[in-house]
Amino acid sequence: MTGSDGPHREPGSDVRAAGSASERAREEEERAVEQALALVGGSSGPGRSDRSGEPGERPSRSRDPLAPWDSRDEDLNADRSGDSHTGRSSDSHTGPSSAPHAHRSSGSDPCDGRDSDLRAGRTAPAPGREQPPLPDRPSPGDLAKPPPPSWDRARAVAARAGRGGPSPTIRLPLDRSLGHVLAEALGALTDLPSFDTSAMDGWAVAGPGPWAFEAGAGLLAGRGPAAALPDGTAVRIATGARVPPETTAVIRSEHAHVDEARGLLHARRSVVTGQDIRPRGQECRSGEQLVPAGTVVTPAVLGLAAAAGYDALPVVPRPRVDILVLGDELLNAGLPHDGLIRDALGPMLGPWLRALGAEVSGARRLGDDAGALRDALTSSDADLIVTTGGTAAGPVDHVHPVLDALGAELLVDGVAVRPGHPMLLARLSPDGPYLVGLPGNPLAAVSGLLTLAEPLLAGIAGRPAQDPYRALVHAEVHGHPHDTRLVPVVHRPGRAGGRDHVAPLRYNGPAMLRGIAAADGLAVVPPGGVRSGTEVEILDLPWAPATPWTEGCFT
Repeated sequence: MTGSDGPHREPGSDVRAAGSASERAREEEERAVEQALALVGGSSGPGRSDRSGEPGERPSRSRDPLAPWDSRDEDLNADRSGDSHTGRSSDSHTGPSSAPHAHRSSGSDPCDGRDSDLRAGRTAPAPGREQPPLPDRPSPGDLAKPPPPSWDRARAVAARAGRGGPSPTIRLPLDRSLGHVLAEALGALTDLPSFDTSAMDGWAVAGPGPWAFEAGAGLLAGRGPAAALPDGTAVRIATGARVPPETTAVIRSEHAHVDEARGLLHARRSVVTGQDIRPRGQECRSGEQLVPAGTVVTPAVLGLAAAAGYDALPVVPRPRVDILVLGDELLNAGLPHDGLIRDALGPMLGPWLRALGAEVSGARRLGDDAGALRDALTSSDADLIVTTGGTAAGPVDHVHPVLDALGAELLVDGVAVRPGHPMLLARLSPDGPYLVGLPGNPLAAVSGLLTLAEPLLAGIAGRPAQDPYRALVHAEVHGHPHDTRLVPVVHRPGRAGGRDHVAPLRYNGPAMLRGIAAADGLAVVPPGGVRSGTEVEILDLPWAPATPWTEGCFT
């Protein structure tokens, strides 16, 4: 019995009170540590006080190895947002400070700070409530996804995909063959020239001079064979005319002196046997290979084929390409306004792909509509479908989900290149078309064109791979720590006996076209950058440099 003047206490109540006080003290101590960590940039567990929930503050994160390293480099900094394959919601994984605590699984790290939540008697999250992952911990999906391939590797995959099947062959008349690729080697159907011809206007002579001649028009091109020319005689002859048998040489008109009174021809210079005569078969013999398979039919190839007797050529059909422009924010005309911007890729991609040897349908605007995208993909009969935008992981980026729904095979999912790293290459079905997903930023899309679309189309069309070449760069070019950079450059002639070189252009951000519009190539800058005077690989653009206005403010 206790005294009547004191409060009645249950047995053990002093122990429980002491335990509660101890728990409260431990909680206050933990909160103080957490607040100190937050002030120095540390990371607290879910549900704890965190600056990521405060308006205008960014969450504290460990450094992304693919993030831009140089804040001065507008190209790399702009790559953080719309050009990022991590999606526009990359920072949304940190919850507000009022978020519920995550229950620690049995397999978690025993040293994990979240374990103190349970030891301190804190409330577990309600059923059905999922706690966002810790800010600095990759999610299981991130752990499962392999790192993107290097730029060289991605190009090799695209080229191999294009060469995956046999190329069909069609025969086209010469006037429709321009720009196609020869499916077979072009062999000579006859000797070129097919008979001995005169290379100059002048006199055909036989034997030593002076030579007797007869007045008249002489031998003209397009006439039949002439009689043999006796020794000591000459006959007038036109360029391209058949040379008479037994002709020793052709004397050019300006090297001959005609004595009309005596009917004799004199040479002003010494005469060499065979001079100014194109002998039969000088250029090629019948059956000899003129150009190999895989050669692009240029105007010169057309002329050679015609001279060799061809009326039609065996060629590979041009790859057919559909262009799908995604994005609700795009305008077809007028000035940007009210958050809307002009579509720069629709007008640019068609001509660019045609310059790469493709037949291109008009660009189609789909907006941000997953259903419309799926319908367009399943109804296309093209060899390649090119999409613009929607390749990241934002709320309206539908390319990946639609490809997953169609069971497409992802051959390249992101590339370690800046700009343009969220590009992708997929095959919709074993017999179906390929898809190249380009980022929405214009220069990033150009990067995707040259990284994936160009080698893929070359493989489909049967074009041989272009031999890479290197050039000196006359400026220091900043690089990304881990990724290749593609930087617009313009070629410059060397001065005072110096070597030709390339100069990088200033406007090279992912959303900029001002630099590439003045460029005639892209420098392939390895990770870490290059110093002035270093040789770099150059990707040529399918047109010549523009005009002298590439000087000045662009470099």
